Amino acid sequence: MLLTLTGGAGAGKTTLAAALVETAPRAPVRVLHGDDYYFLTPERGVWAPDEAGTPRLDVGDPRSMDAERLGRDADAALATAAYVIVDGMFAHHIAPMTRHARFDVFVDLPADLRLARKIRRKCLREGFPLDVLLRNYVDHRRDAHTRHIEPVRHSCDLVVDATLDPRDLAAMVWSAITNRGSAQRS
Repeated sequence: MLLTLTGGAGAGKTTLAAALVETAPRAPVRVLHGDDYYFLTPERGVWAPDEAGTPRLDVGDPRSMDAERLGRDADAALATAAYVIVDGMFAHHIAPMTRHARFDVFVDLPADLRLARKIRRKCLREGFPLDVLLRNYVDHRRDAHTRHIEPVRHSCDLVVDATLDPRDLAAMVWSAITNRGSAQRS
């Protein structure tokens, strides 16, 4: 089964993916991280110059992610794993070539908490300049979330409240998947 975790930056998708792996009803489980599938060269993706004129990939635009490669890798993983979890802002956009059961989860967290988590991770842990992160958020990321991520909420199978404990969320996801499977067999 393909299980996608979509939501805004800092919502807790990767944390939920780890909790899902720990509590999976069957093994093996593979996790693919959407952040590993952004284009790396200006020939593909959406690139724009920063304040210094250096081209930067717009990671807030789904066209900057190599969804085709991610789909192929998901297909390959589904050949050997009971569950393949794809986490990322645009995980919902992937379309594997082969037909597998699929369950899409929207990881929901208020914007202020997503921003606080992003500041903690990027600025405090990784040393990213706070002024750049805040400028990017105000100038681009808020609008990108509204345009590209928020609309996906309504097409997901489940929306989870990421203020809750990740293990509790994992239990909700596995329960929803089990209940859907039982309903389909009835």
